[in-house]
Amino acid sequence: MNLVLLLMAFCVGVAFSVQAAVNSQLAMAIGANSVGAALVSFLCGTVVLAAVATARGGVGEAVSAAFSQPFWKLCGGFLGASFVFGTVFLAPRIGMLNLVVLVIAGQLLMSMAIDNFGLVSMAVRKVSGLRMLGALVMVGGVALTLFGDRISAALSR
Repeated sequence: MNLVLLLMAFCVGVAFSVQAAVNSQLAMAIGANSVGAALVSFLCGTVVLAAVATARGGVGEAVSAAFSQPFWKLCGGFLGASFVFGTVFLAPRIGMLNLVVLVIAGQLLMSMAIDNFGLVSMAVRKVSGLRMLGALVMVGGVALTLFGDRISAALSR
């Protein structure tokens, strides 16, 4: 794998945490309106994407071709909106750390299923036992992150 691509993926993770925190603060600033903050976030993102897509060219052809696709291929926007709303809503309620570790656990497990079974028309990339063990270790880390203080308190009694 290309080191630059791996670094880019890491930066996406960093951006996710910052985005969730920023959007959560936006929600509080506009009257604790999670839906409104998610909408503003998406509008800002839409403006930036429209500018980049226009500068790159081919927007009309892409949009035209999109309307001939099966409905399920257009659900990414709904999923993205749900993701942004979920982070805005949950971050102040469960904390950034809990939010992020649960999101990562969900992404990890779903990504393994998508790769292993070729779901949503993705290429099949069988998940090895060693990678499953790595995922199990990570899920254990999630459990420690979420419940470590309780476990420690229970053990010290």
